[in-house]
Amino acid sequence: MVTMPADDFSRDLAKFVSNCRYEDLPAEAVEAAKKSILDLLGVSLAASGTVPAVRGVMEFVRDHGGKPQCSVLGFGDRVPPIMAAFANGAMAHCLDFDDMAPDGNHASSTLIPAVFAAAEYQGGLSGQDLITAVAIGQDIFLRMRRSLKQRLDWLVTTVLGVFSATAGVSYVLRLREDQVANAFGIASLGSCGTLEMRFGTGSDLGELYAGFVAKSAVMSGMLAKNGVTGTQRVFEGQAGIMKVYFGGEYDRAKILDGLGTRFKGASMQYKPWPVCGIANTYIHAILKLVREHDLKADDIQEIRPFVGDFQQRMSYPLEERRRPTGSMDARFSLPFCVAVAATYGRVGVEHFTEQGLQDQAVLAMAQKVVPVDDSKFDWTAEMPDARVEIDTRRGLTITGTGQGTPGSNDFPLEWTDLVRKFTSCAALAAQPKSSAAISDAAGMVRSLEQVTDATKIIRLLS
Repeated sequence: MVTMPADDFSRDLAKFVSNCRYEDLPAEAVEAAKKSILDLLGVSLAASGTVPAVRGVMEFVRDHGGKPQCSVLGFGDRVPPIMAAFANGAMAHCLDFDDMAPDGNHASSTLIPAVFAAAEYQGGLSGQDLITAVAIGQDIFLRMRRSLKQRLDWLVTTVLGVFSATAGVSYVLRLREDQVANAFGIASLGSCGTLEMRFGTGSDLGELYAGFVAKSAVMSGMLAKNGVTGTQRVFEGQAGIMKVYFGGEYDRAKILDGLGTRFKGASMQYKPWPVCGIANTYIHAILKLVREHDLKADDIQEIRPFVGDFQQRMSYPLEERRRPTGSMDARFSLPFCVAVAATYGRVGVEHFTEQGLQDQAVLAMAQKVVPVDDSKFDWTAEMPDARVEIDTRRGLTITGTGQGTPGSNDFPLEWTDLVRKFTSCAALAAQPKSSAAISDAAGMVRSLEQVTDATKIIRLLS
């Protein structure tokens, strides 16, 4: 057994993972984990049937398959755990419809596919243990994320997500404390990815990145279980993650304070629309104005969203953002998202398909979107609110804000909302399931703590 240095917080996290039990979880962390599981399964199913890049992923997975051990959502394939984690993870963020933290980033798209793959491989995982694995991973992700200052370089979802997903996998595989710590060290080889995946255009990686992380997490846990050792001071060593990636600018106390007693995952938020999280507030502002003033597309002369630093990257180059050529580019385009809302008074998955990107009415509306740079809307902690102005052809200028956005802290999506979202997403799967199977799966997740074999859920939906 390798003795871990006591001065790296990987040891604290490893102790937490190996000792945590379902009974330690507060009720709100249990609810958040269950909601995240249902939400993630639904949006993954929708991606399986609507995102072209998934076809390439599935061709790769089938060409490199092996033992039929784990399920692939929406397709019915059975593949080894690493390939299942990759396939399901690749679908998890495709629609940018997965859950998010109030301060941004996605804890579950990398975590839940990895946990399910490990669970099917391990066998016999109870619903309570699945909940615990997800709650652990969400907590660790948010603790590490919130220890950092806001940055616009690394894609924190992948850089840190590999460690939180590895934590969930380690719990499922029942690793000892020293093995968990080694798994974190191994996972450092999968800690990578920059925000160019979002800021740039023309790439499928903004859709698929979570699959790479989920795969690395499963590998890290399994290798550690087989006795492979990892970097011993992975986070705080002289060339550890926190120093090399973040210049040593992190708050260690935020990572460790209340570890094992306060679970940060209780703050997870669920999206009403399949777009980049910060765009939801602008969509809500537009939809309110459309309803309140009974606006039709022809009534609108100009739309001005006020944009801070992050939103500016969703807005420029303006002509390129007005006419996105790929689905993820469209979801990350503030002009396109705003145009969909203003044109149709709603925003759905269908607006971001290959056909939706050619919608001439939306493209015409996008030409009317003129962003206004405003540093008051910079992203410094929690996501900033939105402000939009619409000039109408009647000579009026009307103003709206994102206050009251569904899915936000003050207006959370409840179980009825999430079941409705899950049901509509599941209907879009590559191989759609019966309404009975969809209803059964939703019911099992809702009462997950009473389920003896949680892997039945993913098999039901594969």
